[in-house]
Amino acid sequence: VQLQASGGGLVQAGGSLRLSCAASGRISRSYGLGWFRQAPGKDREFVAAIQYAETLYADSVKGRFTISRDNANNTVYLQMNSLKPEDTAVYYCASGPPTYNSGHYRRSSAYDSWGQGTLVTVSS
Repeated sequence: VQLQASGGGLVQAGGSLRLSCAASGRISRSYGLGWFRQAPGKDREFVAAIQYAETLYADSVKGRFTISRDNANNTVYLQMNSLKPEDTAVYYCASGPPTYNSGHYRRSSAYDSWGQGTLVTVSS
């Protein structure tokens, strides 16, 4: 399956953006869908993931970001509120096969399909 991320852009600190990631085919609810980000000069880091209705968040975004999925349209969203300059990064969506340990989705190794990334820039 191919993933296409969109929705990035330039926003002021305190603002909001919603990222979307559309899959080219059906993705079972048992698959994990995740968002990662990579800031300039830094490693890619976990942001959020969802499997069935269970969600995981990085501590840095908990309470500000919300991940959701539309199974009918094979799309995963990342609603980002109260954005900070340190949220500036390229955001990537990914999908991974089912696992009984949902915490595994915090790791990039859990995913086998990746989108191309969308740039989010938060100005101070």
